Amino acid sequence: MAKYHYKAINAQGKTIAGSVEAANESDLEYRMANMDLDLIRFKTDQTSFLNYRGRNVDRKELITFTFHLEQLVKAGVPIIEALIDLRDSSDNPALRDVIGSLVENIGSGKTFSQALAMHPKIFSNTFVSMSEVGEKTGRLSEVLGDLAEMIRWQDELSAKAKKMSIYPSFVIVVVLLVMAFLMLYLVPQLEPLMSLTDKEPPIYTKALMATSDFLQEYWYLALLFPIVVFVGLQVALKVSYKARVMFDNFKLRVWLFGPISYKIKMARFSNYFAMMYASGISVLDAISMSKRVMDNLVLEEALERVHGQITEGETISDAFANAGLFSALVVRMVRVGESTGAMSESLKNVSYFYDREVKETIETIEPAIMPVITVVMGMLIGWVGISVLGPIYDTVVAVSAF
Repeated sequence: MAKYHYKAINAQGKTIAGSVEAANESDLEYRMANMDLDLIRFKTDQTSFLNYRGRNVDRKELITFTFHLEQLVKAGVPIIEALIDLRDSSDNPALRDVIGSLVENIGSGKTFSQALAMHPKIFSNTFVSMSEVGEKTGRLSEVLGDLAEMIRWQDELSAKAKKMSIYPSFVIVVVLLVMAFLMLYLVPQLEPLMSLTDKEPPIYTKALMATSDFLQEYWYLALLFPIVVFVGLQVALKVSYKARVMFDNFKLRVWLFGPISYKIKMARFSNYFAMMYASGISVLDAISMSKRVMDNLVLEEALERVHGQITEGETISDAFANAGLFSALVVRMVRVGESTGAMSESLKNVSYFYDREVKETIETIEPAIMPVITVVMGMLIGWVGISVLGPIYDTVVAVSAF
């Protein structure tokens, strides 16, 4: 299929330009008609299509798109008309092409979430799954509002993380350069001096000298090791389901960031499970749909166990308790909702609690990072200092004694 650049007139008589993928000229005209556009002229450019495939829509543009779509849907505008309005008003060619593709796919019979799934580089699995929940529950505008807030929060968190990482990154780079200088130049210069005394060097000095010898001999391995680990991890995650499960489990348990990730996913699950339950979707169907919202294989497998136990006759709360990965708070609130008949309200309380916990935890991360980095860097420099200066002092004392 080729990439066609076109100029067309929309229903309001406005001339717009864009590009779309089509099999031939007849297919192009058909697609234009599906997008409610009258074609004026076009040209083929397959090279520009390849360039387009490599481009992406940044997070701020995605926030704006999601927010505006929420407002239009909330006002009662049909989804396809809302997308056409957003396509015509977009100044970004890449985003305009994506929205045009959404219009085309919905017009050909796909649901909104299915159309989103055609663009995995722009719309994440979570975005697609949550949109599907909105479609199934009839509360798409509410879900789009939550998505816009979620992406905005991710953008703020990313900006804060970049800001927080500037100084620690600078410190780490400087310390690594100093360590490289000491290991590759200074320590080898001092080794002959240390040999002037017959005294056995301490174990930490031996470790320093062994590290220095290794880096001098195999310095290229130190440079290649991070690259090999990164590439190997990416390959393993693509080809091995077990590797993906282990990595997702690690992400839930890693120090500092694991608990935050777990709480975010529990808040998301509780909120959308409550929404589906309140909309009349059965518990089993709600659990099946919630698996994709989790975006974590370990939690997805836990929900599969919950689904299986409920199917076999267990109560909802007992099934969650037996799964082993849901906190006491989630189990308790499910049990309360089960006994009172107010399941959706109970789970929304869980979502509110975890949302608040996440925000409070994130505010404490920045003060915790710098002391940890300072201690680690201080231990490294202290190790080098003690290992070098201690034997030098012993050598000077031994030489002066003659």
